[in-house]
Amino acid sequence: MQVCCDLEVDVNGQEIFMVDKRILSSFSGRLNKLFGKSTASRKNLKVIFHDLPGGAEGFELTARFCYNNGQIEITPFNISLLHCVAHFMEMTKDISATDNLIELTEEFLEGISYWSWSELLVALKQCQDFVPAIISSSILQKYLDSLIARVAAPAIDVCPSASSPNSSAFRFSCDTGSTESFKNSYSRATWWFEDLASLNHTLIEKALRAMVAQKFDHVILSRFLFYYQKSRYSNATSTEKCKITEIVVELLFLLDHSSVSCKSLFEILRVALRLNVKKCCQNRLENMIGSQLHQATVDSLLIPSPPGSDYLYDVNLVLRFLKSFLSKGDCWTSSTKLRKVASLMDLYIAEVAPDSCVKPSKFIALLTALPDTSRDSYDGIYLAMDMYLEVHPKLSKEEKTKICCALNYEKLSSEAFKHLARNSKFPSRMADQTLMPQHSNLKSLLKGTDNLKCFVDLPCNYTEKGIKGKESQDGEQVVLYERRFDISMENEKLRAHLQGMQWRVMELENVCRKMEAQMEKLMKSRLRLASPSSTKSLPRMCS
Repeated sequence: MQVCCDLEVDVNGQEIFMVDKRILSSFSGRLNKLFGKSTASRKNLKVIFHDLPGGAEGFELTARFCYNNGQIEITPFNISLLHCVAHFMEMTKDISATDNLIELTEEFLEGISYWSWSELLVALKQCQDFVPAIISSSILQKYLDSLIARVAAPAIDVCPSASSPNSSAFRFSCDTGSTESFKNSYSRATWWFEDLASLNHTLIEKALRAMVAQKFDHVILSRFLFYYQKSRYSNATSTEKCKITEIVVELLFLLDHSSVSCKSLFEILRVALRLNVKKCCQNRLENMIGSQLHQATVDSLLIPSPPGSDYLYDVNLVLRFLKSFLSKGDCWTSSTKLRKVASLMDLYIAEVAPDSCVKPSKFIALLTALPDTSRDSYDGIYLAMDMYLEVHPKLSKEEKTKICCALNYEKLSSEAFKHLARNSKFPSRMADQTLMPQHSNLKSLLKGTDNLKCFVDLPCNYTEKGIKGKESQDGEQVVLYERRFDISMENEKLRAHLQGMQWRVMELENVCRKMEAQMEKLMKSRLRLASPSSTKSLPRMCS
């Protein structure tokens, strides 16, 4: 067969080949369309390819196949390249050639189950250079199906096909010398981590989505994604890290959120905030963290505020966590989760309270984010309020009142209540803060007296009623009146009325002390009359 070089081929600007137009056209449908109908003999023809898969290497393999009359050695190490170039050059059975390269590569793929693990990995890694050409063909899906089948199978089944003792399959699957059963079981489940982590994010995404569809263990998949992220971060640029993070978060979002480590999610979040990832990626992270906020720690929540902000910690971020947590239905059915989050928020609020840059609206939002039923005690909230008011001395009375309205006085301990009664930082003489401790002191003062009882029963909302005690021996009667107060009325009339109420309570305490002293004298005199010495001093009666 006469061979001439009448066609100049520029491959991706890398290299120029001089080839026989007739020979290549007989195997390539792409070239056949260009020159097949041309009967005129023309010299100095030139074809320029801009995106031929594999570049110069790929075209050279194709040319060898054509010049060798459709014969070439196909191996797992070149099949990906040959298949992609064959598709690009349209080397199908529609052309006059007896053998076409696409058909030959597909026949070779029928024996993929006999490939070693390392051969399969090499073929997959070659695909990374041919995206998106490889995605449009069926060969990539066959690779992934074979890979997933091997990962799903027991690791010991993969070991014999490992071609190198250095491969992870060989190391993890065939290590029978280890005596630690836990490490062995973990190795058997994760032997493929290192090998798959070497693939690019496009193949990782396709492989993981296929694994999720085939019901792989979500815990193992989440561990692999964290491993993949950490292993690829070391030499990655900021742009690459951003892309890796977005892919990992997107894939984690497909998993059952309970299978994802809360601690690891916070680690990714801190990285994501520095990298300025897409808003949808951050929203998914916040949603996953919110769904298991009961597993978080206060240290995890102490995330620095965004650049340009005056306040120390990102309060808005924590509020979004709470919103996401409360949007989940199981948080209302599980009182344990709700109480854990409430305890966590008490600690967080205590950390935020000393920050002088936190606005009252944000502080109140933290205080009121959870329902009242989530807390058995409000002592922690009270202490945080006390600290916040101390570092915000210039708050208006209205702002102080709004903050204090978030406090449930019925769930305060006696120690906290006593401290509150003497606390000058809280709004002056609020009814809930002064009357109840004063009446508590009155009850303890009158306790044990036989001739005077005072029924002081103060509900949370004060009703207008008189509370009367029994008359004493000297005819005195103690009457205590209470009136319903509207705490929001901050005017002079209310202040004067409360001060008058306090004065009457103090006066009542003085009266009670005097009566107690009189009772002690009376009891002593009765004891003297009843003693034997007093009886002997009396004159003997005549019989």
